[in-house]
Amino acid sequence: MLAEVDFREHFKSNPVFGLVAATASGMGVKAYVVGGYVRDLFLNRTSKDIDFVCLGSGIALAEKVSEALGGAHISIFKNFGTAMIRSGEYELEFVGARKESYREDSRKPLVEDGTLSDDQNRRDFTINALAVSLNAENFGELIDPFSGLNDLRKKVIKTPLEADRTFSDDPLRMMRAIRFANQLNFDIDPDTFDSIIRNAARLKIISMERIIDETNKIIACPQPSYGFKLLFHGRLLHQYFPEMAALQGVEYVDGNAHKDNFYHTLQVLDNVCKVSDDLWLRWSAILHDIAKPATKRYDPKVGFTFHGHEERGAKMTPGIFRRLKLPMGENMNFVQKLVRLHLRPISLVYNVSDSAIRRLLFEAGEDLDALMILCRADITSKNTEKVTRFLKNFDEVEKRMLEVEEKDGIRNFQPPVSGEEIMQHFGIPPSKMVGIIKDRIKDAILEGEIKNDREEAWRFMLNFAAENGITPVKQTTK
Repeated sequence: MLAEVDFREHFKSNPVFGLVAATASGMGVKAYVVGGYVRDLFLNRTSKDIDFVCLGSGIALAEKVSEALGGAHISIFKNFGTAMIRSGEYELEFVGARKESYREDSRKPLVEDGTLSDDQNRRDFTINALAVSLNAENFGELIDPFSGLNDLRKKVIKTPLEADRTFSDDPLRMMRAIRFANQLNFDIDPDTFDSIIRNAARLKIISMERIIDETNKIIACPQPSYGFKLLFHGRLLHQYFPEMAALQGVEYVDGNAHKDNFYHTLQVLDNVCKVSDDLWLRWSAILHDIAKPATKRYDPKVGFTFHGHEERGAKMTPGIFRRLKLPMGENMNFVQKLVRLHLRPISLVYNVSDSAIRRLLFEAGEDLDALMILCRADITSKNTEKVTRFLKNFDEVEKRMLEVEEKDGIRNFQPPVSGEEIMQHFGIPPSKMVGIIKDRIKDAILEGEIKNDREEAWRFMLNFAAENGITPVKQTTK
């Protein structure tokens, strides 16, 4: 059910509309509110971005509005003929009405001044082509040449002009169609979606930065699986993320089959989204099984196997991040760690030894909670009894983790004896032997041979050094 919107009354409730209307009138130009702000009013969605179109220079109008606002900061983008003003909690964007034409090999349009109709023609979807007049003669009147309001009622994404032209001109609109469908829980018009399939290869002229920006907006949705299914069936995913597309499908050998890893991944992603809005935890869900196609083998005795897919997936992660123009620092390291470790808590269900728990606590460190969210999300099955049983097992594992952590303090492990102390005590330079001694102390703690305690670690170090013929240069106190 769409909201009833009286634009005359709405514009009176926010003085910025009256100010822009008066400024435009004083300049002798026509002005309109267009696009997402108008759409979201009908959908009862809060929007802080307001787009204004004028029949003239959008930059000149913005400069006058800035003056009227007492010298509000203005950002001008001359190459695009746009300007942006921040006014309180709102971002006001101004552009002159224009018409565009495109070359075959580029999404950068040739732009010239146009009418309001020209400007609405160039909009991506009918629901984003809605305009409302700020002019005295028809103030507050909705201008809807493509029945965008009806498409809002039908919850459908549709291009205002012929879809092939719309998508060929600017292929990023195909990604936006799917993003809007996912965000608004709309369908894509069948003819529009058929056009996406036909034009999918045109995505190659779009920069990866813009593609991944739309992808991340899809991932940020409450149920991103819908968007990824559309990306897959629209053949867009194959253009820029073939590793994920390769997860789809089931192979049968001798009556044995494996689960469809694409749809399993989407279920894991949705499960994560129910409990966390962390973008990089969601990316961990997307990549956790990414190496299954590369590691798939068939063993007549056990069926299909994917041995080592977690390690292979961790090795693939930096390359995928680099190609997709995702950040290569701590965010990538976080995702890589979770991909590598995502099977470890599951294995603890069958071997809840203190030493295994210590090692997981050590390796996961501060990311343990995120890892456990991913692992719980990874329990997918049509057999609800099986899922319930596994989740109860995880409850027991987490209980044991808390007990071991409270006793041993491993989660944010710091070596009780530093490398510098080892070098000083034994009079040895930085070398492989220093690392060997440190690792042996760490392993002894993780295996439960000694407590995570400086005195025990020091005695253990001295005994280990003596067994290996390493003597101190002098007697020191610990």
